[in-house]
Amino acid sequence: MSITMGYRIGGPTLRLQHLHLLLTLAKTGSLRASAQLLNVSQPALTKALRQLEDEFGTELVVRSPKGVRLAPAGELIAARAATVVRELERAREEVAWHLRHAEAQVTVGVSPVAAILLAPGAVDRFGARWPQVRLRLRDALYPRALEQVRAGELDMALGPLPTEGVGRDLVVQPLFDSQAVVVARRSHPLARAKMLADLIDAAWVLTGPAGGPGDPHNLRFGAEGGRMPQVRLECESFSTLLALVPRLDVIAIMPKGFFDRYGPRMDFVQLPIVDALPNTTTYALHRADTPLTLPAQRLLEAFVAEARDLRTTQA
Repeated sequence: MSITMGYRIGGPTLRLQHLHLLLTLAKTGSLRASAQLLNVSQPALTKALRQLEDEFGTELVVRSPKGVRLAPAGELIAARAATVVRELERAREEVAWHLRHAEAQVTVGVSPVAAILLAPGAVDRFGARWPQVRLRLRDALYPRALEQVRAGELDMALGPLPTEGVGRDLVVQPLFDSQAVVVARRSHPLARAKMLADLIDAAWVLTGPAGGPGDPHNLRFGAEGGRMPQVRLECESFSTLLALVPRLDVIAIMPKGFFDRYGPRMDFVQLPIVDALPNTTTYALHRADTPLTLPAQRLLEAFVAEARDLRTTQA
């Protein structure tokens, strides 16, 4: 017996196979390759595509001698289809877990600070009670993590948020605050500077995206004429920063917890800056329209507990 899943959009039933068809065409750019992947004949695939275009009343695929690509309407539908397919796969995983205790999976994006200060303890807490669940921890830098959560690529993410906040489509929970510090290698000529204004002509490193926590332009230098620091080097990750700071005369910003863990062993120092430096809040966030799976919810609770312990230690 076969079961066809679908829903109505004003005409014939739109089937799950149609969604897979559109996603496969976007991936391969070829009718022939898509037919092979979907294990159908090319004429059958072409017929299904025509039915799909008839239902939406517009062209979804643009054909050319080089293959096919999605038309603007096709791209819009494919974006929705990807979410639908992922949610159905997630639902099957949950049902399998409840019925047969099959292996489940949770994918979490973690910022560098969350990875260092929260992940080890949280994963240990979680693994003790959910040993069957496979965890996938991904580096997730601001602001890309927000896009990945919204797209369903991550079940949740831990990290900072934009200063303007986020929309109601995300559930946001603050975890802990992290003090920023200014660092350099021990032999840097400005390693004993106490004022940000003394560093205005230094070579600075931008860590992460512009406007993020690692951007020196967020600091208040108080320099005359509104001068701003010169960014001479950009790093996408803290691992790259750790490799460069001990070898170059550059100034960088990093969370104090990260410096405390790596600074002494990497031979760089925290500058004794007396000016006020910003705090960065680390949040846990996930989609509001999609409930977390049971294992994901339990993992979030483990992160929250670990953050609570961290706050107690820092108090």
